[in-house]
Amino acid sequence: MTARCIMVLGTSSGAGKSWLATALCRHYANQGLRVAPFKAQNMSNNARVVAGIGGEEGEIGSAQYFQALAARAEPDVRMNPLLLKPEADTRSQVVLMGQASEALSRLPWRGRSERVWPRIAAALDALRAENDVVVIEGAGSPAEINLMASDVVNLRVARHAEARCLLVADIDRGGAFAHLYGTWALLPEADRARLHGFVLNKFRGDAALLAPAPEQLRELTGVPTVAVVPMRFGHGLPEEDGVFDDRPVLAPSPQGGGSQSTRIAIVAYPRISNLDEFQPLKNVPGVHLSWARSAAALAGADWIILPGSKATASDLAWLRARGMDAAIAAHAARGGRVLGICGGLQMLGEALVDVHGVEPEGSGPGLGLLPLVTRFAPRKTVRRSQVGFGTLGGAWAALSGVAFSGYEIHSGQTVQHPGMAAKGDTARVVLADLAWQNDAGHVLGVYLHGLFEDARVMRALFGSEGQPLDAVFESLAAQVQGAFAPQVLDKLAAPD
Repeated sequence: MTARCIMVLGTSSGAGKSWLATALCRHYANQGLRVAPFKAQNMSNNARVVAGIGGEEGEIGSAQYFQALAARAEPDVRMNPLLLKPEADTRSQVVLMGQASEALSRLPWRGRSERVWPRIAAALDALRAENDVVVIEGAGSPAEINLMASDVVNLRVARHAEARCLLVADIDRGGAFAHLYGTWALLPEADRARLHGFVLNKFRGDAALLAPAPEQLRELTGVPTVAVVPMRFGHGLPEEDGVFDDRPVLAPSPQGGGSQSTRIAIVAYPRISNLDEFQPLKNVPGVHLSWARSAAALAGADWIILPGSKATASDLAWLRARGMDAAIAAHAARGGRVLGICGGLQMLGEALVDVHGVEPEGSGPGLGLLPLVTRFAPRKTVRRSQVGFGTLGGAWAALSGVAFSGYEIHSGQTVQHPGMAAKGDTARVVLADLAWQNDAGHVLGVYLHGLFEDARVMRALFGSEGQPLDAVFESLAAQVQGAFAPQVLDKLAAPD
């Protein structure tokens, strides 16, 4: 078997490639086809732990993880063979086939292509051999002429897979027809023939006002506009590259009056990671999430969450420079809930110790809200876990005894601070080696990501799991099916 490959390209980042690929995965799975997602190279600090090669677990970008779930397929590292995790503005950690590679991380951007391409091609070929359809997501734009010579994610993949391509533009930003035409014009002539349709995404208004532009664009390029997808806020799928907005889009608080009952502020430091794990909170009626980049933005919050970080010490320094450390301490002193996840847990401790140079900022004091110390090590912990909380007190008591599944991606190991422990000052262990709580019970640190993606946790904390992820996939598939011209999706997946 050699799967038909359908590739979603974009005129830019943020055009809507990820969500459209996700919707297509569910659409074709609903047709009874075996479907797998694929993105050759992803740049994101949003990652998931999935099945790897030879039984070893590894990392892929979160977008491909959700696309696999939409396709009703088991996520594995072949679906995103190359993941770049930014550690600074000019440096990324390179993860190949699920495993971080120090050697590849040191290579210049253009020097990696020929080293990684054989593994990328082999992963794609393996997925094609096992499935009826592979839905491929591009990155950025295929017309980045400064990167074409070293491309391993757009045109090179399209050629290797003989993919039928869609080109997506975000019409809400304006200039969509120019973006589509300009992208087409910059493509090599042979690659233009791979374009089977233009997609106008995030449209608001009267579709009749688009005429005569789609037909004029077809006359210029020979490519039809095959779908106009309406703008939809709150579709329920996590954003891949950016934070979500704060506008309320779901049901108001069940307590009545349309007011929000729980205000949760998430500290949005520069190297925030795994921000997508908070999407389920946004799907819960009565919860309002906001991103905080200043001390003032923390005011009035019921909860403060310190999320994961790709550069814990650097993000902690950023937080301190804005006076957010004092605001978090004041919130905790008033008995407000504080939750630290992964890097956020490390920040909550007394100290960060880095003798191996893992962190650019090196060693330093933590926020001092938990009597813990974290020691960084070069080797990362990457694994999935099925665990259960022990007994928690205070504000987090509802989680006592709750079993849940999650995943770890971190370089540090956290333990009780030895000097403080010698004086009897210890944190309450609520999950061995993975979670601790302060004596008062309102500060909780957890290494495991995915807490809010487990229905058991959500029911314990909120009495509701919000919008189930499977319902999100079905809704996306229905929206895409309604937006595309008749027979287009069937023809894309049809054999030659």
